[in-house]
Amino acid sequence: MASAETAAEHERILREIESTDTNCIGPTLRSVYDGQEHGLFMDKLEGRIRNHDREIEKMCNHHFQGFVDSITELLKVRGEAQKLKCQVTETNQKLQNDGKELLTSMDELRQCRLQQRNIATTIDKLTHCLPVLEMYSKLQEQMRAKRYYPALRTLEHLEESCLPQAGSYRFCTIMAENIPRLRTHIRDVSMSDLKDFLESIRKHSDKIGETAMKQAQVQIARDNAVTSQQRSASGRRIRKEMCLGTKVDRNGSNPFSEKDSGILDVEDEEENEIPGAQDLVDFSPVYRCLHIYTVLGARDTFENYYRKQRRKQARLVLQPHSNMHETLEGYRHYFNQIVGFFVVEDHILHTTQGLVNRAYVEELWELALSKTIAALRTHSSYCTDPDLILDLKNLIVLFADTLQGYGFPVNQLFDMLLEMRDQYGEILLKKWNQSFRQILDQDNYSPIPVASPEEYQRIACQFPFQDPELDKIPFPKKLPFSEFVPKVYSQLKEFIYACLKYSEDLHLSSTEIDDMIRKSTNLLLTRTLSHCLQYAIKKKNVGLAELVQIIINTTHLEQSCHYLEEFISNITNVPPDTINATKLYGTSTFKDARHAAEEEIYTNLNQKIDQFLQLADYDWTAAQGGAQASDYLSDLIAFLCSTFAVFTHLPGKVAQTACMSACKHLSTSLLQLLLEADVRQVSMGALQQFNVDVKECERFARAGPVPGFQGDTLLLAFIDLRQLLDLFTQWDWSTYLADYGRPTCKYLRVNPHTALALLEKISRSMKDTSRKNNMFAQFRKNERDKQKLIDTVVKQLRNLIATNQA
Repeated sequence: MASAETAAEHERILREIESTDTNCIGPTLRSVYDGQEHGLFMDKLEGRIRNHDREIEKMCNHHFQGFVDSITELLKVRGEAQKLKCQVTETNQKLQNDGKELLTSMDELRQCRLQQRNIATTIDKLTHCLPVLEMYSKLQEQMRAKRYYPALRTLEHLEESCLPQAGSYRFCTIMAENIPRLRTHIRDVSMSDLKDFLESIRKHSDKIGETAMKQAQVQIARDNAVTSQQRSASGRRIRKEMCLGTKVDRNGSNPFSEKDSGILDVEDEEENEIPGAQDLVDFSPVYRCLHIYTVLGARDTFENYYRKQRRKQARLVLQPHSNMHETLEGYRHYFNQIVGFFVVEDHILHTTQGLVNRAYVEELWELALSKTIAALRTHSSYCTDPDLILDLKNLIVLFADTLQGYGFPVNQLFDMLLEMRDQYGEILLKKWNQSFRQILDQDNYSPIPVASPEEYQRIACQFPFQDPELDKIPFPKKLPFSEFVPKVYSQLKEFIYACLKYSEDLHLSSTEIDDMIRKSTNLLLTRTLSHCLQYAIKKKNVGLAELVQIIINTTHLEQSCHYLEEFISNITNVPPDTINATKLYGTSTFKDARHAAEEEIYTNLNQKIDQFLQLADYDWTAAQGGAQASDYLSDLIAFLCSTFAVFTHLPGKVAQTACMSACKHLSTSLLQLLLEADVRQVSMGALQQFNVDVKECERFARAGPVPGFQGDTLLLAFIDLRQLLDLFTQWDWSTYLADYGRPTCKYLRVNPHTALALLEKISRSMKDTSRKNNMFAQFRKNERDKQKLIDTVVKQLRNLIATNQA
């Protein structure tokens, strides 16, 4: 059974091998090798191969005889074909020999008849061709003479009249073919002239623009001269009719009222005096080229080419140099080229019929305006020199006025100048910041000595100062302020002049100019000058004398602010009481600086006091106090006396505040010195010495180092210390504990925490002393009683503190 199944399986595998693609035979063979009957399968495979070989051999034997018969027939056909080829070749050779003579005779006859016909035709047609040849010869002469317009007319006559009558001949065809080439040549030559013209105006744009801007400048100067004469002639009438002054100025004497007439009017009136664009550039090539292209019917092509090339030139002209911002000449060259470009276009617009139109010129101007403004914004932002910005502004105004004279709108340029005004203001602020810093750094912060009336008058011209009391003092004398006051005031006026220079020729009203100057001056006062004053006040190593002088200086500068208001009103002709007029913030600026200096004085005084207190060297365990104040405190009092003597020129309130602040800080610092944690013990002797020092402080306060205090007001700074020391030196604890919390308490300013802390230090000192003298304890009954009293008071103070906290 197993052998039958194996045989059947082998048969199936063989059929699969016979019917399957050899690429997929792998799995089939693997199944054979995986089985156990590999040898049996190989025998069966050999038998199958032998069967197939026998079938192949049988089939070959069956078809071999037919193949041999076919080869035999092919050999017979080849011989017959060779015979047929030889016969055809022989027949052809005979035919060629027989027809050669006939062909020669026929060719001779055809050639003779052709010559006869050609001669007759030539004789007949020459009479019709001579006019064409003569006209063409005339055309060649005109072309050689570069008379292109007559040549175009000759071409037109030749093409429309002569050539159609002559007929279709080769030379006529050649002429007809040459006519478009001749027209193209004429067009190309005229185009070459146009290119030369375009190159010429490109080279001369700078010169044309320079001439036009000079022309505009002359016209503006003349307008201003006429306006000045009108103003001087009508000055009295204007003063009599002040209510109509603004209308007269606006309608009759505005220096810009006649600028809109433009440079073209000047050219029309005075073209013999001032050269125009036509005097610098020969425009005949463009006129000639336009005429030729019109005759050729290609006017539109010419117009498109001209406009396209001029647009390209416009883009080149409008592209500024990368270093244009470095010098004014770079800007001038840039503006000259733009003005020259549009002067040429304006001339072409008015001297040709339709080569350029108003819409095209306006489109170019819009492009130029946007690119010019963008370039100016970019390059002017690199500028840090206010003089260069001012010169650039004047150049832009001249540029705008020149083009406005040709009818181009320039409002955007003036708007951009108003934007540049802010940049100009920032550059001025930076420059004046350096000036103010230099003035403050170089000042000696000492009153100005004046030896003669001439010196006094010189300073009075720089700074508006009036002091009747000082005028009564004979020379030499000293002004209360230092050098930086007249210098700062002069710099403020210079800044105002610089702002005024920029606002000129911007077509602004007096009110707008006044408002611009006031806003810029406010920025200078509130930002630049204020920062410089703060810098001078806060810098290191500034002394009290310098701070005092700064307060005096800022006081005088504050008083001069209304003079600045009048100065601005005078140069702008705008009354200071005008509605909506911007007010100067100088008063608040100088007040802030003065307050900062005052605070710095208070801080410096406190720091000096702290430095003296660091020299304090109390013996907190001393058995007996001294009769004189400590050395450090004597030095401190001497320092304060000399310092407050300098405050005589300060406002009374400032000096009083500084004195009170110093005394309060001294009192607080002495109390902290007494209560600091490092001091564990305080003897009654040390407390007596401390009391002597406090009395010295009170003596200083009572002496009135600064005038203006009422009664013993200054002594109140030491009231806390005084009540605390009286409580301990008088040992009046019963009164303190009994009256605590009452408004009429004798020791109202003594805090129980402070009293407890100091009492504990005294207690520790007494205990330590008792331990050292323990052998004499039987003789120290009074000290033991006092110690018990101290312990009792300590308990009562703690109970008092706990009660208050609850």
